[in-house]
Amino acid sequence: MHNMGLSMSKSKALRKPNWLQAPVGGGKAYKDLSALIRNNSLHTVCEEAHCPNKGECWSRGVATFMILGDICTRSCAFCNIKTGKPLPPDRDEPQRLAQNAQLMKLRYLTLTSVDRDDLPDQGAQHWYETIQAVKSLSPSIKVEALVPDFQGNTELLDKVLAAKPDVLNHNLETVPRLQKSIRKFANWEHSWKILEHARKQGFINKTGIMLGLGEKNHEVFEFIECAAQAQVDILTIGQYLQPSSEHHSVERYYSPKEFAEFARFAQEQGISHCESGPLVRSSWHAQDQFEHLT
Repeated sequence: MHNMGLSMSKSKALRKPNWLQAPVGGGKAYKDLSALIRNNSLHTVCEEAHCPNKGECWSRGVATFMILGDICTRSCAFCNIKTGKPLPPDRDEPQRLAQNAQLMKLRYLTLTSVDRDDLPDQGAQHWYETIQAVKSLSPSIKVEALVPDFQGNTELLDKVLAAKPDVLNHNLETVPRLQKSIRKFANWEHSWKILEHARKQGFINKTGIMLGLGEKNHEVFEFIECAAQAQVDILTIGQYLQPSSEHHSVERYYSPKEFAEFARFAQEQGISHCESGPLVRSSWHAQDQFEHLT
C-alpha cells in the first residue's frame, strides 16, 4: 500500500495529482452566500483555510462559520489563519449569525473558532451564546461545534455542551509523533480528553486527521485504533494541502485507494462513520455524516 501514493522529492515540491481537482463554485446559491458573508461581517473557515471544497459547498448554500474573530493565538504549521493578538469578542456576533442562519434556511450549521487563549474562559461563553442564539431562532437547525481544545479544561467544554450542540467535533489533525512540530501549542492528551468527555456526556463526537504531513502508514492505522478506543462516532481523513510556501510542505499525496483502505479499517474497528478521501475536510458532508448516525 505504501507505494501507491506519491512521495515527496527532496529537490522539489510535489505536483498535485489529478484526483485533487475540486469543482469551481458558481450559480445563485454561491453568489447569495458570498454576498451574505461579505455584507454581514461573517468569517468562514472555508475562506480562511483556503478549503478546496468551497466551490461545491457554497454552491449548495453550505458554509462553516468561524466565530470569535479571524486572528488566532496559536500558530499551527498547517493552518492559514492569521496569528496575533485578537480583538475582543464581538458581542453582537451570536445574534447576527443566528439571524443569517435563519435567513439562509439552514438545516445544518457547522461552527468553529480560532483559539482564544487570551480570554479567561477561552471563548466558551461566546460559544454557548452563539449556539443558543441559533437554536432559539431556528429550533430545527442541527449544530455541529468544531471546538478548540480549551487546554483540556472540561469545565469550559461543559459551558459549550450546555447549549446542546448536536455534534461535538475536535480535530487531532495528525499522529502523536508529529504533534509538536505541527501543533506546537496544542496537546495530544488535552485533545483526547475533550473528545472522551463529550462522549461520556452523551454527545455524538467527531475528530479528524490530515495525511501528507510526514506520518507513516502504520501510524495512521494506530490513530484509527485510538479513535475507536475513545469511542469516536465520526472520523474524517483527508489530504493535507499546503496553503503557502511558508507552511509545512506536503510530504506525500495518498491515492483514493489508500483512503478507501483507511475507511475500511475504521469500519472494522467499530467507528460508526468514516469519511475518508483526498478532498475530505472536517465539515465536508457533515450533515450527511450526522444523518447517517441518526
